[in-house]
Amino acid sequence: MQCNEAQMVRFRTHVLAEEADDWWVSTRPLLENRAEGVTWAVFRREFVSRYFPEDVRGNKEIEFLELTQGDMSVTEYAAKFVELAKFYLHYNAETAEFSKCIKFENGLRAQIKRAIGYQKIRQFPDLVSSCKIYEEDTKAHY
Repeated sequence: MQCNEAQMVRFRTHVLAEEADDWWVSTRPLLENRAEGVTWAVFRREFVSRYFPEDVRGNKEIEFLELTQGDMSVTEYAAKFVELAKFYLHYNAETAEFSKCIKFENGLRAQIKRAIGYQKIRQFPDLVSSCKIYEEDTKAHY
């Protein structure tokens, strides 16, 4: 089932609680009076601006760009990657999957990267799954 922009905003803002809900109740009329309307993109921009100041977003973006697997398991690395990727707004819809896979692959430990990289997996869930399987298989042999 598809929903339009207004329905998406209404549905997603329904889960706001406490201070965030108070903020939305007071901000929504202001946004509705603007010529651009209240689309999901407008809501997201305003919400991020309010709750993730520019310096915090910048630090999170740097943390994302510098993220490597290190001593983390693939599962932990993937979770951290997804958590920080939302602060990296430079992915566009057309190249996001490809770019995420390249970034994730480049941050893997060398052993996993060598084993997985040649496969050129460009769907993020498939890449993570393959890395997890490889990690589990190599643990079982040592």
